[in-house]
Amino acid sequence: MLARVQNATTVIRAAVARFLARRAVKMAGVVLVALCGLWIGLMLGARVDARIGPMDTHLSLRPTLEGDTFVNVSPVGSLQLDSHDGPIGLRVDMVQLDPKLTQALIDDPNRLRGLDDQIPRDVRQAIVRLLIRGAVSAVLVAAALTWLVTRRARHTLVAGSTALVVLAAGGGAVAATWNPKSLLEPRYHGLLASAPSIVVSAQNLITDFETYRKELAKLVTNVSRLYTVTSKLPTYQPDPSTIRVLHVSDLHLNPMAWSVIESLVQQFGVTFIIDSGDLTDRGTSAENQFASHISRLGRPYVFVRGNHDSPDTAAAVARQKGAIVLRGRIVTVEGLRILGDADPRWPPDRPNSQEPPAAPVQQMVERLARTARDASPPVDIVVTHDPTYAAPLGGVTPTVLTGHAHRREVRALEHGTRLFVQGSTGGAGMRGLNNPQPVPIQCSVLYFDRKTKRLQAWDDITVGGLGLASVEVSRHLADEATLTEKTQLTPSPTATESPG
Repeated sequence: MLARVQNATTVIRAAVARFLARRAVKMAGVVLVALCGLWIGLMLGARVDARIGPMDTHLSLRPTLEGDTFVNVSPVGSLQLDSHDGPIGLRVDMVQLDPKLTQALIDDPNRLRGLDDQIPRDVRQAIVRLLIRGAVSAVLVAAALTWLVTRRARHTLVAGSTALVVLAAGGGAVAATWNPKSLLEPRYHGLLASAPSIVVSAQNLITDFETYRKELAKLVTNVSRLYTVTSKLPTYQPDPSTIRVLHVSDLHLNPMAWSVIESLVQQFGVTFIIDSGDLTDRGTSAENQFASHISRLGRPYVFVRGNHDSPDTAAAVARQKGAIVLRGRIVTVEGLRILGDADPRWPPDRPNSQEPPAAPVQQMVERLARTARDASPPVDIVVTHDPTYAAPLGGVTPTVLTGHAHRREVRALEHGTRLFVQGSTGGAGMRGLNNPQPVPIQCSVLYFDRKTKRLQAWDDITVGGLGLASVEVSRHLADEATLTEKTQLTPSPTATESPG
């Protein structure tokens, strides 16, 4: 009899265990569905548009493992603040700017006083609205998704409750780790990384809540100052099919040039890059390692050898993924037909008595002119290092890209050809340290119509050189740009005087 009772008890316990196990599995499934719904709800519903000071912004929440606040100031870059920890991150995108108000703030810093209270209030109200919308959306989507999966009201109620608990826990983690002093150490990306002091001064950051309010206003205003640069650009909206060519030149071994190029490739959606020479200073085997960064850019890199680049430099570039070295033949990149050839004057440091005559350079340019003149279809871009001898290229191509002078200039050649003389994307390298004024880092983004191959517009980008903290973007429309007609081109300086 006792054995029968024990057997019955064992059977009952096993049945209860199986029941509880099945129930636990079901509840685990409900919780998993609820979490998926919560994630979808946050992605879809946790979004608000808000006016913060002079800026129209778009705020959104995103599930993340590190928290933080991400501020996007496209196209000049972004900054990241270690504002909090937890499963929820805050993203702020600058959408539009009130140019009159921003210019007034720049012209009269005393107007900042009125923003000390307004901007923190705007931020607080925007975040409250964002949290409410995000919570409602997350709970509703979690409940709706669970109902679609289980068709049971009880499970739907559990899912909604789970979403509320998770949101409350996440909000508690954010509140517990909230760090207003994160403004002290923002992490800059894009062009902002080259000019952090224009965004916020580390010497004037928060020490208490009152100071925090003022610094928040300054941060918004100074970021607006950068954004104003691009908001004032002439009207031109390149469509997704537009070919965007980044023109760089005279990097001269400056590693910061690669950082700027990487940023511009991402921020401006660059299609490919053209380098008009002087990647190095002497073209030695040690210097040629500098070319290894080309393969990391993820874009075609069209290169013509300058007078500071050796044949080994060109070979080092050619070994990089995506690199194309111009050697007197026409190449096609993203539909644009490009022609160029190396500067024959190397090495760059020969004595004046051994300075090569201009004839080799002139002959090289004349060969390019003949090739372009006979080409069918026509050549869209000709690339050569030194602009001094570019006159024969007038009329054989609409666009000529050069460098060498370390001074940006756009000239008009014969028959409507536009000659671009790029500044130094490397800030003149080490020789820039010898100048009384810092040499800025300069490059340009040229916009070509994919169907007609015509140049539509270009953006000239200037990043302050050593000792400077500035970013300038200047847009020019091709049909409206005023050029120096038929500029008289003068011979280059000697090798010891040559800028690049």
